[in-house]
Amino acid sequence: MSVKTFITINDSRWDKYRIDFAHIVNVAMRAAMANDKTEDIIKKSNWTIAPWMPSVGVGAAFGKISREVSIILTDDPEIQKLNKKYRGKDTPTNVLSFETGDAELMGDIYISFDSVKRESIEHRAQSIDKNFIDHATHLIVHGVLHLLGYDHCDDKDARTMEALEVRILAQLGIKKPYDNSPLANCQSEEQRAKSKDKISWKNSMLYALCSMLCGAVASLGFAPFNLWWATILGIGGAYYLVTKRSDKSVLYSILFGAAYAVASFWWVLNSIYVVPELAAEFAIWTIPGIIGIAIGGALVFSLPFLALRRRWTPPRGRAILFAAAWTAVLWLREWFLTGFPWNPVANITMPFPALSNSMSLWGALGLTFIIVGFTASITEFFISRKAKGNFINAGIFASLSIIGIGYGYWNILGSIEFCKGSCNRPVIRIVQPARSAEQKATHSREQAIANANENIQKLAELAQAPGNPDIIVFPETVYPFVIRQEGDDLPLARELGRPIIIGATSWRDGSFYNSMIVANADGKIENIYSKSHLVPFGEYRPLGDIIPTPGQLSRGAGATQLAISNEQLAINFVPAICYEIIFSDSLVPRGTNPQAIVNLTNDTWFGRTPGTYQHLDMARRQAIEMGLPVVRANYSGISAFIGADGHVVSSIPIGFAGALDGTVGAAHMTPYRYIGRDWMMAIILAFSILCIAILRRKRK
Repeated sequence: MSVKTFITINDSRWDKYRIDFAHIVNVAMRAAMANDKTEDIIKKSNWTIAPWMPSVGVGAAFGKISREVSIILTDDPEIQKLNKKYRGKDTPTNVLSFETGDAELMGDIYISFDSVKRESIEHRAQSIDKNFIDHATHLIVHGVLHLLGYDHCDDKDARTMEALEVRILAQLGIKKPYDNSPLANCQSEEQRAKSKDKISWKNSMLYALCSMLCGAVASLGFAPFNLWWATILGIGGAYYLVTKRSDKSVLYSILFGAAYAVASFWWVLNSIYVVPELAAEFAIWTIPGIIGIAIGGALVFSLPFLALRRRWTPPRGRAILFAAAWTAVLWLREWFLTGFPWNPVANITMPFPALSNSMSLWGALGLTFIIVGFTASITEFFISRKAKGNFINAGIFASLSIIGIGYGYWNILGSIEFCKGSCNRPVIRIVQPARSAEQKATHSREQAIANANENIQKLAELAQAPGNPDIIVFPETVYPFVIRQEGDDLPLARELGRPIIIGATSWRDGSFYNSMIVANADGKIENIYSKSHLVPFGEYRPLGDIIPTPGQLSRGAGATQLAISNEQLAINFVPAICYEIIFSDSLVPRGTNPQAIVNLTNDTWFGRTPGTYQHLDMARRQAIEMGLPVVRANYSGISAFIGADGHVVSSIPIGFAGALDGTVGAAHMTPYRYIGRDWMMAIILAFSILCIAILRRKRK
């Protein structure tokens, strides 16, 4: 007697293990036939009996029937779906048997790689000698016996079935798979499930803590820590946990996202305590703020991991799907609540100029896709070391990295300006007042006016430091009086006798704006640019009056190009106020050819927390993507001249008052600026879909 065994491989990780399933099935069948009379098996299995069989004898006829068994090697997501559909249990399991009720086409056996791997590890932890192949063999034997009508719904049936399994496995050279105590052999399925659930609960708690730790560690790759490897380990570790424990993937994804967000963005709440008056009113919102950050992070950063639950994605395509999902989430963060695409994973490459300059080719989106994809591909080796898809995926992302590094080096060379004689560029002076928020605060009308006049005088003193600048740039909201319209007079510019760019609050049509004011040397205001990306809960109320907000500003018209000049020199630039500098491809209008980006900001709110350093890196990233140098005037953070390759040419440190003179370097068009953010996202998605489609082919 022999049984035809058909194997379908739905998960390529099974390729690593050379298991002779046909031999296992035949041994199990022969042992079962020897254990019971043929008539008992037919009765037990409820098989359909051909009309001619009684006339020749059931046993003789049964021996002549050719039998077929189908084994499907799959994973947890697929077997969980079957378990829910046919058994009403929305959890993965190790093996499922589906009997046909036919003596020839006996049925299908589904076996999950994830569950077999996990259980074989758990058994080793319990000092039970059962490796992966042994455990898989045991489950196939178990599935075959189910097709033959054996069951373990009560203690008696369980003892009978387990005793037969032990004898079959002994013939296959495998030791007794159950504990030696009689009690364990006689346990019902429910009792064994409870014992397993207890162990599973402990492992789940450990995995949950590890997921949160991965989220916290992943935040350390960014400034000022710059532990790039920590971000790789954090994301890779979470990917491993979610992939290995697909039954708990939602929980682990949410915990990772919450921890990652809190560890990355806790510093925004530092702003509550900068101004004493604000601290007295808003300190009560600290804990709700932390909870809100955690909830937001759980919703946002869990999405790439939840994408791995899609059943149609084979293990060979998981790394690419994960990278595409992470990149898509970064892209979507450009708009939610006016947008907050802070700290793209690409920023961990800032210590490596050639690699970080690959953002001139495909932006932070593309470099994030490569880093996350390469991390997931390497992690797949720890999940299934010999799966061919791992080598393919790792090769794809490694090749893209090499291409990016090559172009990044070229971009650095293109940012170096070789001038014969003078480049004839205006000398720009950045003024950093570094006055505390307490000094800017107002208490009464008289005191407010006195403070305002004192602040203007301090600005003038700093701006009049030795030197001969052509243009003077002041930080965000540094001018203490409200500006109404173009054409008005700005006395500070006239006093300094030079064109100035300065941040102030403006008033137009019944609304207040956070604005950049451009005035000529005569003190006449020539341009007013107003911020369009407002800070939620800081500059406007996204939830109305539910959560109090210090200001309620209106949005400006968006990206534009401005010009400022003296009698001899002029410069075209695009304006960016505060964190507008973090928005990829939203500053430079199409068809313009600016020479620089001028960024006015005020990081006093965040002091020496990571946010201040990360904000500088976001400006450096923008310079690389756009191929434009950046003039960055900060109230009390880090003011700097940044080259088009992202390197900081010169700067004023946090908390220091002073003036810094410099010129803007060479500007150039980059492929990323030409392609644009949205088209680059479309290219990434198309590339991902193509790769997954190729890798999705199932082997049988």
